[in-house]
Amino acid sequence: MAEHSTPHFHNQPGVSQIRVGAKEFMCVGALPPFDHPHVYIDMGASNEAVCPYCSTHYVYDPALRGGVDPAECVYHPTQVAAA
Repeated sequence: MAEHSTPHFHNQPGVSQIRVGAKEFMCVGALPPFDHPHVYIDMGASNEAVCPYCSTHYVYDPALRGGVDPAECVYHPTQVAAA
């Protein structure tokens, strides 16, 4: 099965800001089963956005080239929160 074509990010660590190298992505909140509805965020002409569900502040950083900082905030479909 292919990975997501749109990057998916989570904020399981609970950081106040996540830098992303993409202006269009999905926010899943925390890791399942504590995730919120997976929402598509498009920054458009802006360089930042706030998730309407979890209030994570995303900031665009073109140097990341599609990546994310902190790196553990990339969501993989097989991830679940530790009990």
